[in-house]
Amino acid sequence: MTFKGPNITIFIVSILIALIGILSIYSSTYQKQEAPLQQIYQRQMLWVVLGLIVFLIMSNFSYRRFWDIAYILYALAIFLLLLVFMLGVARLGAQRWLKFPWFNFQPSEIAKLIIVIFLAKYFSRKSVDNVSLLVNKSGIMKGLLLPFIFVLIPIAFIIEQPDLGSAAMILAIFMAMLYMSGVKLRYLMVFLFLIILALPLVWEGLRDYQRERLLVFLNPNIDPLGAGYTVIQSKIAIGSGGVFGKGWLSGTQSQLRFLPESHTDFIFATFAEEWGLIGSVFLLWLYYLLAKQGIIIASKTNDYFGKMLAFGISLMLTIQVAINISMTLGLAPVVGLPLPLMSYGGSSMIITFAALGILVNINKERGVF
Repeated sequence: MTFKGPNITIFIVSILIALIGILSIYSSTYQKQEAPLQQIYQRQMLWVVLGLIVFLIMSNFSYRRFWDIAYILYALAIFLLLLVFMLGVARLGAQRWLKFPWFNFQPSEIAKLIIVIFLAKYFSRKSVDNVSLLVNKSGIMKGLLLPFIFVLIPIAFIIEQPDLGSAAMILAIFMAMLYMSGVKLRYLMVFLFLIILALPLVWEGLRDYQRERLLVFLNPNIDPLGAGYTVIQSKIAIGSGGVFGKGWLSGTQSQLRFLPESHTDFIFATFAEEWGLIGSVFLLWLYYLLAKQGIIIASKTNDYFGKMLAFGISLMLTIQVAINISMTLGLAPVVGLPLPLMSYGGSSMIITFAALGILVNINKERGVF
């Protein structure tokens, strides 16, 4: 890996965010009596080390090889998602994980990255500036509906787990990459209109707790001790941090167990309570730097596949950060998406580092094509 320009920025910023995550996880769990919870930050340190190893491997693995195996990777993602229904581990009412000897793996995490690779290949068969010709020459079926069907298959499997957050994120990635590929805006508007028309059917297919979460998003106070409890406590934690925060190890909502999932989906609330508005702005700036480097790499890459892949990875990270933080602020429904590089969990950590490693490799090899 060449340590210059966007590469060094991605490397340093990703490590910094991961370290902030470890500090926040330690702070939210160190007072809890259960031994497994007290050891969570140690496991997160292990995930970060493994993630960095994957990062270094992927930064030296030519991204062009993904062009050759994109459809194989897609088949692998479908296989893993199907395997969840047969051998998956159920936790908190959801069956999303495959159990290995010493860790649980979440296939929906790798499915996000694979879908980005798949779409990057599909939409880069022509120039990014002229990919809309695919619609005009081949018809709307091959240009738009066919890739949508390919994306809809993993979305359906993920919703069934159930994991509404990952499914919504993959759909958002598809729409964003569709726009970036140069497809005419009117086709996107038609897609959005069809999705809106399908919402009643989606509502009928949701679990009861998922409907409660959506209703609570509109008004958390309709069930303040049930489905709305986590959102209310999250907003209290973020607000109580003020401008400068309460200080590390001094948060009350997370450490006194008022805030559920304080080390996973709601780790931003834990961080914001302790480090306040200034710390939160600094964290958002770090995520902005990651996204900015991805866009810079994409804009400077001459290879259309590399360009779409870099755009897709940048969009994937940006969308997930936006959804997670909006969720903790009560600006989006609680859908169970982790905050990249910060939330506890090996699957998200390793896949995020792998995606950043691919970005670095695109920047490294962009002059070759």
